[in-house]
Parts: sequence; C-alpha cells; structure tokens
Amino acid sequence: MRAAPSLLLAALLPLFAGCQMLDEKPLQSTVGQTRLQGELSAAGGQLLFKPCNETRRFAIADSGNTGILQEAVALAATPGTLFADLRGTLGSSQGAGNDGQMNVQKLFRIEHSANACSDPNFKKLTLRAHGNEPDWNLNAGGKGMVLTRPGVPELAVPYLEEQMPDGRFSLSTEANGQRVDLWVAPQRCVDSATGAVSHLTAELRVDGQTLRGCAYYGAGRND
Repeated sequence: MRAAPSLLLAALLPLFAGCQMLDEKPLQSTVGQTRLQGELSAAGGQLLFKPCNETRRFAIADSGNTGILQEAVALAATPGTLFADLRGTLGSSQGAGNDGQMNVQKLFRIEHSANACSDPNFKKLTLRAHGNEPDWNLNAGGKGMVLTRPGVPELAVPYLEEQMPDGRFSLSTEANGQRVDLWVAPQRCVDSATGAVSHLTAELRVDGQTLRGCAYYGAGRND
C-alpha cells in the first residue's frame, strides 16, 4: 500500500495541476531584488515562504519561471522541513493568511533541511560545491577554498577564478604541489543522495579523478 502524501504535497497538488515547466528566461537585471533564505509551507492552495528568523509569510509567485512550485511538490513527497534560497521582489498580496507576495526571479536551491537557516558558514561563502560516491565538499570564500574528502587530509588553499561564456566559471589552484580544478555551469542540478535541487552543476578534477556534483552561491555572491 502506498503511503499517504505529506500535507505539503496534498496542499500543493491543486495548484501544481495547472502549471508546467517553462524554459529559463534571458538574464535580467537584479536591481530592486532581494535574496532571502527560509522555509516553505503550503496553505489554501498557495506555496508560502517564511524568511529565516522572521514570522512573516509571503505567497510565492514564480515570476521568473524558476520551477519552484514543481520542485516543492517533488520534494514534498518526502516528509521534512523544506528550505529554499530565493531572489526576487517583495510586494503586497490580497490573499488571506500571508503578509505579502514574493515574486521569485531566481531559485538558488531547495532542499530538506531543518537547520540551514542557522548555517554559520553561509555568510562567509561565495560558493559551495559537493558530490557523492565518493563524497566531497568544497567551500570557497574571500580567504581561499577548502576541499574535504573522507580519508584524505583537508586541503585549504588560495585559488584563481576564471570567467567563461554563458555564465560558466572555474576555480583552480596549484598550491602545495597539487592541482585542483572546479568547473561550474549555470544548470539545474539534483543531488543524487538527498534530492536537493540547486542552480549550478559542478565538476571537480583532483588527483587524476573527475568528480561530479552540484553547487550554489553563498551569501558572498549573488549574480
């Protein structure tokens, strides 16, 4: 027997029925937009967003065709707190039970997490990349990047960033006699272990290996 859908999934299904995935729009100006992190919930057929450390709730309007509703429905099939990192504009809303409307223009990530709002490192980062099988995690910030892998000493080194066409870029270093390259592209990425969705794909090349994963911007980067 199949398990009953979660409350969030059941609440979103009527709204999801009238939606479909749309192609991404060309890059637009971010003037007047605000980046916020917080929790998602559903009520009255609306997807609601509560920013971290706030009590206000905003009805989500997917103005940028980011697919946030579809992503929320897919993740809601698994119980747990839904966390989202969004950029958009805040406006008024006539709907009951909310404090306004969040017009989403960009979805940085959406995932199951009960403690992402209290992540002590997020504000210091420009980029976080990670992958599975084998596990790896790379945090980049103004003071360098830190690469961690099970069974391997942590590598903390400075790096160079190179911009490429179509929003792609790379981080590289040859410090400590070791070459490390991280290639990042603006493309939807799904974590194979958790189902979390982020806005960047990542490819790590180190020790003769090519490891693939996902990435997202930290608070130190917002382009």
